[in-house]
Order: sequence, then structure tokens, then C-alpha cells
Amino acid sequence: MAAKEDLREFLRSRRARIEPADVGLAPGDRPRRVPGLRREELARLAGVSVDYYVRLEQGRDLNVSHGVLDAIARVLQLSDDEHVHLVDLAQPTARRRRAPVTKSQRVRPGVRMLVDAFPTPAFVLGRRLDFLATNAMARALLFDVDAASPHERNHARWVFLDPAARERYADWEAIARDNVATLRMDAGRHPDDPELAALVGELALASPQFASWWADHDVLRRRHGTKLYRHPVVGELTVAYEALTLPDDTDQTLFLYTVEPGSPSQQAMSLLGSWTAHPAR
Repeated sequence: MAAKEDLREFLRSRRARIEPADVGLAPGDRPRRVPGLRREELARLAGVSVDYYVRLEQGRDLNVSHGVLDAIARVLQLSDDEHVHLVDLAQPTARRRRAPVTKSQRVRPGVRMLVDAFPTPAFVLGRRLDFLATNAMARALLFDVDAASPHERNHARWVFLDPAARERYADWEAIARDNVATLRMDAGRHPDDPELAALVGELALASPQFASWWADHDVLRRRHGTKLYRHPVVGELTVAYEALTLPDDTDQTLFLYTVEPGSPSQQAMSLLGSWTAHPAR
């Protein structure tokens, strides 16, 4: 996952999304061979020379200022997550100042106790979407993470390689795309993570859908939302989730699931709790 190549392809993909009319430009007389903004148009709108922008897109100037990146992000109409990803790719010096990626990811005891005590599904995902902690309700709703091998304790690997995941998520494609975008965000933060490179390679070989979506260069940091599950025992249930970045380790995200009081989903969640607690389960 070379940073220069990722930066080049990310900028190209974002330029392709923007039509001249989107930024107040006339189409012009010269026919366009590819969709989106031309390099010279983006450079002019961002207030930099064409040569400077070309060097940036080709990865020949990877210590660009925040001001230039902000201007490019404005012209390309980047989301907050895309803007952060652009900075990660274009400023390797700032990235190197972060703590290095280590092989082990540990959840603080206090966080683990919170996960275990939470009455509905709760879990912690780390780098590469590795499961770091789950409670019994999460294992009942998703899959038995504790019984899986360390290699299998990964959300993206489960989503793409386990047929049960396609049945469990009512909108599997949206969930799968979010997983790809989250991994792409991780790749920008940790381009030298060999385990992440191995995971991406494994999933790209095993799943044409993953390979196609990876090439889109979409990025995402999940914060909150809803998911619809189809559980084989309790049926359908809609959950709201909060994804909280842990302050002591920004690579760890705590997911907490809740359901609307008095709803059929609450009844299904209660049934899931009873099923989880039953010794015969």
C-alpha cells in the first residue's frame, strides 16, 4: 500500500466525481476524455500552480501545507472523513509522529468491564476491524467471536468470507461497503501495517466485490447509525449504534447497541438475552 500510489489514486477518484458545473465552471470547447475536473482546473480553483498540483498528485511533494490541502479539499467537496484521509496520505511526516503499529492490541480493563456489563450488544473493534472485546449479547447477535481462532476474529473477514454474515445483515452490501471504507481509512493512517496489507490482499483475492469497492477509494469513520439484523432465533431487529473512539487509543472503537423501547426490536432483544442466558444455548 504505497502512500504515493494511494494519494494519486485517491485524488484522481475524487476529481472524477466533480463536474465543472459543480464548481461554477463552463464546460469549455475542448472535449473531455475522462469525467470530472482537469488537473489545471483544480489547481486554478485551489490557488496553486498546475506544476505544483501535478507533483502533489504524482506523489512527488508529500509535505504539502495544511492550507493547500484545505483548498484542494474545498474544491473537491470532500467529506470530513475524506479530508482527514487526504491529510494522512499527503503528510507522512505528521503520520510518522504517531505511535508505531504494534502486533498486540489491548483493551483497558475498565473498557472490558463496561462491555461485559452492558445489557445489549457491545464490542470493541481495533485496527483492521479486529474484534478486541465482545459481550455475550454481541456474540449471540453476530457470531461466537470467543470460539473463533485469532485469525477469524475480524469483522471484515467475517462479513466477506462467512455466508452467515450475508444472511445476518438485511442490507449486507451497505455493511460490506462500510467495512471496505473503514479499512481504507486505516490504510491511510497506517500504510506500513503488514497485517492490514495481508488482510486487504486476502479479501481482494477471495471477493471480487471487495476488490471493486477497494478501488473506489471511499473512506469512512463510523460514528452512529442503525442496522437491521435477521437473527435465526429471534427474527428481525433494528438496532441503533453509537461508535465511540476511545481516548486512550484512537485506533479502538467501542460499539454500543440499543433498541427503541416498546418496539418489536426490544422484544426481540429481550428474547435474545433470554436465549443467551439459557444454559442449553
